[in-house]
Amino acid sequence: MDRQKIVVIFVGAWISAALLTWFLYAATKAPRAEKTVSIQAAARDIPAGTRLRKVDLKTVRVPEADVPKLAILDEKLAIDRALLLPVTTNEPLTSAKVASAGGAEGLPALIDGGMRAIAVPINESSGVAGLIQPRAHVDVLFTRPGSLSEAITTTIIEDVVVLAMGRTTEATSSATIPATGQAAAAVRAAQSATLLVNPEQARMIELAKNEGKVSLSLRNPLDESAEGDTSPTTAVSLGATVTPRTVVKPAPPPPPPPKVIIEKQEPPKPKNVIDVFHGDKHSQEVFK
Repeated sequence: MDRQKIVVIFVGAWISAALLTWFLYAATKAPRAEKTVSIQAAARDIPAGTRLRKVDLKTVRVPEADVPKLAILDEKLAIDRALLLPVTTNEPLTSAKVASAGGAEGLPALIDGGMRAIAVPINESSGVAGLIQPRAHVDVLFTRPGSLSEAITTTIIEDVVVLAMGRTTEATSSATIPATGQAAAAVRAAQSATLLVNPEQARMIELAKNEGKVSLSLRNPLDESAEGDTSPTTAVSLGATVTPRTVVKPAPPPPPPPKVIIEKQEPPKPKNVIDVFHGDKHSQEVFK
């Protein structure tokens, strides 16, 4: 073997040994760059029932292998959602810890202080054909049934916010994806509307539900005007003639028989009687 081949073999062996030594060092000693993922975490200690705001959230990066299951990656998916469980600072947020966007689990967090939520039964007619959706503004109407002279309809509460239709708390549109279309159908088929009212209004609605029929009228959310005439609507307002009913009075009962007063008579006073005999004749003399 000539000198040139020996040099080539020696150089090749040296290069191979150097490369092998480098790979072994990189695999055992050199730090490896781990892939990380951005997730949403709590910026402070947050109690359960809180509606999450942007200031409550912060973005943190964690190794991909340590990402919690159901972790929320985008802050838009957490903002305005109610927290179902308390979280501490830097704790990752997951879908299991916040209320769903269209569900009613977090509804209590949407009730402001001093307000109440009360459900009103509705149907296709009283619910404006399913056009009322969560966050809509409505007036509450009360109708007392009866004859033409007794039936009335009046507006008992104006401009209240609808919190939910059935168990749906978010407005939907049937023009979007099929899942949203199903949610819109659920809104139209809802059997109740949950309204945000104060305690006095809640009592009025509850009384109206028991005394007659309650229905809702949809209004523009930008319209803050109040109804000027608050008098109830009657059959006269509809142009109907109310014929007064003839009341047949029952015949008066016969007078009671006169009372017979029996005066007590004093017993006769005893009399003094003297027998008088004239021969065979006998007579009596009475002296008072």
